[in-house]
Amino acid sequence: MLTIALPKGGLLKDCIERFQRVGLDFSTFLDPKNRQLQITDPTQTAKALLVRTHDVPVYVEYGQAHLGIAGYDVLLEKNPAIAQLADLKFGQCRLSVAVPEASPYRRSIDLPPHGKVASKFVHCAKEYFRHLDLPVEIVPLYGSVELGPITGMSEAIVDLVSTGRTLKENGLIEIDVLFESSARLIAHPLSYRLNSHDLHNWVNHLRQTI
Repeated sequence: MLTIALPKGGLLKDCIERFQRVGLDFSTFLDPKNRQLQITDPTQTAKALLVRTHDVPVYVEYGQAHLGIAGYDVLLEKNPAIAQLADLKFGQCRLSVAVPEASPYRRSIDLPPHGKVASKFVHCAKEYFRHLDLPVEIVPLYGSVELGPITGMSEAIVDLVSTGRTLKENGLIEIDVLFESSARLIAHPLSYRLNSHDLHNWVNHLRQTI
């Protein structure tokens, strides 16, 4: 049976809507009373796994799911061995550097050498500052990253920004954008190459929804 890894959180509703367009219904995941982490489409054609956003590429890479949907930010951070098949054009956001409004720094390159930058995107942040040839310490935080500069633990943060409302409410401003992100359709490379469970057909149908 075709197995699909779907991300919890903000992308889930759009993911389910896309699969509904191609004839697969996983809307049970949207029921607040539902506690199942694995459900089968009513047609018995496919099943879906509901996993943490950062775990979607892991399930696909290790072959527990044939298809998945993950943010481009997650794929760059995890760098999994998966096949990236399509930009689904939803879940748009950006990974940005932000500092307090009162900060003297208005460009990433202005940050002090060996300063601290808080982020849950440790790999992406390290690569970004390495390309700037600016040595900084990346402080890994996986909760409210905005508290880093608010408490004085870091000079800046690297975090996802959508509307910018959270930054504004916490007195932070964007100074640079690392990259733009959106939801991407991914597949297990060998399964896709072998066209397991008619993957090529499903992928073509999903591409037509873009």
